[in-house]
Amino acid sequence: MELSAGTRERLRKVSTATLCTALFKRGFRNVYIQGIARLTRPSGGNLVGPAFTMRSIPAREDLDQLSAFDDPNHPQRKAIESCPPGHVLVLDCRQERRVASGGEILTTRLKVRGAAGLVSDGPVRDSGSLREMDFPIYCAGGSAPLNLLYHHAIDQNVPIGCGGVAVYPGDIIVGDDEGVVVIPRHLVDEVAEQCEEQEKMEAFILARVQGGAKLAGTYPPNDETKAAFAQWRKQKGI
Repeated sequence: MELSAGTRERLRKVSTATLCTALFKRGFRNVYIQGIARLTRPSGGNLVGPAFTMRSIPAREDLDQLSAFDDPNHPQRKAIESCPPGHVLVLDCRQERRVASGGEILTTRLKVRGAAGLVSDGPVRDSGSLREMDFPIYCAGGSAPLNLLYHHAIDQNVPIGCGGVAVYPGDIIVGDDEGVVVIPRHLVDEVAEQCEEQEKMEAFILARVQGGAKLAGTYPPNDETKAAFAQWRKQKGI
């Protein structure tokens, strides 16, 4: 299913904190990828895009040699060349921090092909250079050793675990300064719309708290605060 332009634009502006709350209201408790952080600060707002996944299993010495990369269909290389434009490549590295999950050349190829970003629950190599790239990257820091030491790339575009969260192909990935949230695809339109409304309400509440309002009746808002919010929206035209 295509991600609509309106939903994409909403998700570029709402916070992952608001998304977590909206998903919690729907019974989803485990949607925030653990152990990773934003490596780059590209322009354009939040990272938003459907997930294209790659899964790794532990390496085996007879299979995971440098010669494995001679095969153009090596799953890691194939994932880079297969991730559709506008999608986020999400890597299942089993939260292994001793080796890199990729580096500058592979990430550059991903960017040139039009991917929306990269999310890995492992580190990256060339992290100093990558940090300067105008491309969204979320990972578990930097690590110089190559992935073959501990990873055997095995599948692409299958359900994976990333940072302890289930990620299915096509789930919507959203990343901001806080981190990355995974939204089940069938919920994304209603969640995006609700979060946009919630953040308007929270901007109003924050202004009231900054002005000295007590939490009781303000956060969460009672009927009086909701009525004042409706009037505020009308005045602001939002």
